[in-house]
Amino acid sequence: MSQADPAPIPRPLRGRRVTLGVSGSISAYKSVEAARRLEDAGAIVDVALTPAAARFIPPLTFRSLVQGEVAVDLWDPSAPAEQHVAMGRRADAMLVAPASATTIANLAQGIGDNPVTLTALATDAPLVVAPAMDSVMYGQPSVQANLELLKARGAFIAGPATGRLASGGSGLGRLIEPVELAAAARSAIGRTVGVLRGRHIIVTAGGTREPIDPVRYVGNHSSGKMGVAVAEAARDQGAAVTLVTTQPPPAGSYGIVVRPVGTALEMQEAIRNAARGADALVMAAAVADYRPAETAESKLKKQDAETGGMTLELVENPDVIASIDAPHLLKVGFAAETDDLIANARAKIEKKGLAFIVANDVSQSDAGFQVDTNRVVLLDESGEPERLPLLHKYDVGVAILERLKSHPGWPQRTS
Repeated sequence: MSQADPAPIPRPLRGRRVTLGVSGSISAYKSVEAARRLEDAGAIVDVALTPAAARFIPPLTFRSLVQGEVAVDLWDPSAPAEQHVAMGRRADAMLVAPASATTIANLAQGIGDNPVTLTALATDAPLVVAPAMDSVMYGQPSVQANLELLKARGAFIAGPATGRLASGGSGLGRLIEPVELAAAARSAIGRTVGVLRGRHIIVTAGGTREPIDPVRYVGNHSSGKMGVAVAEAARDQGAAVTLVTTQPPPAGSYGIVVRPVGTALEMQEAIRNAARGADALVMAAAVADYRPAETAESKLKKQDAETGGMTLELVENPDVIASIDAPHLLKVGFAAETDDLIANARAKIEKKGLAFIVANDVSQSDAGFQVDTNRVVLLDESGEPERLPLLHKYDVGVAILERLKSHPGWPQRTS
């Protein structure tokens, strides 16, 4: 923690152990950054390398980086006995990244001839496989059949991405980025043991943009950071998450269904489409109160205004969260205020039909728009305001989810 950022750094994988399997591929360099991201998230990372992987990335690199063990040679007399068994049994997830065509085939057929495939055979933890190879290789029916077999057995397939390949060409087969690899491990753990497994949560993020003409819009300063943080926290706890956002898909959104929108009306429609069967709606987006009455088809020019100025006629947008009529849905609102925080927030609870509201003073430099931290108050109609300290927005998201799970209206389900 720095003096400028006193909020503790989130550790969503604190207490977890992840085994990272690395196979032979030029993209193995990304696995080093993935290991660092997993450790930054609080996990203890063990690493298993195939002999080919060890030629791309020296094992010393991982030994210098991770807290866990590094397995390279099955015949190394100095290695712990049955190292692959121990690594497999203590893992909360195993991430194979990159996964070459050969490694995918061995995983599918149960062939354990190196530290990666042997460890995979020795674990009951969720398996995440991140393919990386040339696009022609990836498209081979044999590779696709092996991936389908792994999926049928419960493995998570992360990627691949489309982009520049080692051959110099471009296509489908590129290893996904390290931030997505770490997110895939978090998602797999959540979907396996998370407390929100079987739940569906809708989260909104960003400020809506109401077009004036093709290049201008009425909007606000919302960055979408708070909504993304809530979505990630819900994903990490095992929920199916639909993120309705005005911002580009965030990095690390593996496991989150992203629905891009622009305007308040588009957001309203996307929420209604997702609401059936959902358990909760967390409305973190900053929805514009008004929109232009008409949108010009071409850019408005200065000289178009005879008076030397422009008059813009606005009409009121619907109150999106209040308009979502779904009795089964617990609704959480946000109140971004600059004064009379509690009074203004409390007035919105009954009006919008909220389970509770999250209020924050956006005039503070370390909370609200554009920053990674927030200082919020949770309140409902009957209870005393719950004031949270300055937290990273991910941890604010965790607190919101805890409040949701303890709400009397939270639907109880039997397994």
